[in-house]
Amino acid sequence: MAIVVTVRRFLPYLLLICSCSGPLGDKPSQSPRPPNVVVILADDLGYADVGFQGLEDFETPHIDRLAAAGIRLTNGYVSHPYCSPSRAGLLTGRNQHRFGHARNPKFGAGEGLPLDETILPEVLARAGYITGAVGKWHLGDAPRFRPRERGFDEFFGLFGGGHDYFRSEGSDAREYLIPLSDNGAEVPVEGYLTDQLTQAALDFVQRHAEAPFFLYLAYNAPHGPLQAPAELLRRVRTIKDERRRTYAAMVTALDNGVGQLVGLLADLDLSESTLVFFLSDNGGPTPANASDNSPLRATKGTVYEGGVRVPFVVAWPGTLRAGSQYDPPVSALDIFPTAVAVAGIDVPVGLDGVNLMPYLSGDRPGPPHELLYWHSHEGAQYAARTPDRKYVRSLDRVPELYAILDDPSESEDISAEDPAVAVLEQATDSWHAEHPPPAWPGTSAAGLFKSQDGG
Repeated sequence: MAIVVTVRRFLPYLLLICSCSGPLGDKPSQSPRPPNVVVILADDLGYADVGFQGLEDFETPHIDRLAAAGIRLTNGYVSHPYCSPSRAGLLTGRNQHRFGHARNPKFGAGEGLPLDETILPEVLARAGYITGAVGKWHLGDAPRFRPRERGFDEFFGLFGGGHDYFRSEGSDAREYLIPLSDNGAEVPVEGYLTDQLTQAALDFVQRHAEAPFFLYLAYNAPHGPLQAPAELLRRVRTIKDERRRTYAAMVTALDNGVGQLVGLLADLDLSESTLVFFLSDNGGPTPANASDNSPLRATKGTVYEGGVRVPFVVAWPGTLRAGSQYDPPVSALDIFPTAVAVAGIDVPVGLDGVNLMPYLSGDRPGPPHELLYWHSHEGAQYAARTPDRKYVRSLDRVPELYAILDDPSESEDISAEDPAVAVLEQATDSWHAEHPPPAWPGTSAAGLFKSQDGG
């Protein structure tokens, strides 16, 4: 029996590794129903903290098998260097600065993703998808901003930026200790939160296996506070640094969850009818959670590579080629139009993302993006990336330019010798000039990413 279960758990990876890529442009594969779409989003995961990115001091076997069974997007980015704006970009397919979602909303302040923005579940519902969100929301905790008011049929998780992993009550009334929401009903944390979120995701898939579904599984791991169960701490006991050891145990729980979800898709014979994305919401905040962004420069909260370049995988067994990599820059903004296209729906106008499928299949040459942009109000940071150059400037630094293909660590500034710096500066200024001011005020982020609550 153990052998049978093991084979079934590995089946989605084996199917994809043995398959050849089928050409896929703007139309879905020939199947009786559109494919399921699953987005697995880690929170504050370091760039080097999964095996397929060079991790050495612990293991992430399930995430690594997903990467081996799919396509590694080696220049995968998010649209902002911290949590809520990054999520707003992913779910709208539009750069969040276009609608003023430039900062994390404060819990209890009535701030959130503007209601006139359309998000991915609302569009997928038009094709008959059942839509579920599990985990961290962080796009507004007021009732009008909550997931089930924004197109999700179901929601289980936390409305704010983080949560205690073991309890949901205490003398401190912060968002980290309030009950979770189960479709509007308050429920406590039971056991370990990462495992509880995994079980909610598995339950959603089991109940909706017969209809096309969209699952947005947004773990809050390994975001602080640094907490892990004793069993997982024992598995990484060889790591001497206590904070790194706890972080490793938290990532291990996340990895286990990915394995259980992919295994369930195999058990239900859904592997070849499910498009899966895996990525992090931003780079690791190394001072806060002992993450590792090597070889990239800096951390969460910056527009250097360590803040916005993330582990990024897309897998679709039987359709996308297994064990390959795609090197041109791509963005989390691309998830929306890609999902909509494979669902057979016309991609809405006004998106900043693009449908990646014709690029990943090789049907369309050239990079999906000639330019990607970033802006963070903290320190007035800006960045722009072409396929081979990266421009960076901030309030207290002169403009910088990097030959990013050869210098991913952004260690050698070539702005003095390359005229591209002026071109990218003008392009960035023009891009920024189109945007409204932030939709809500923010406070200084000094020390933000040294705390456990930094969003």
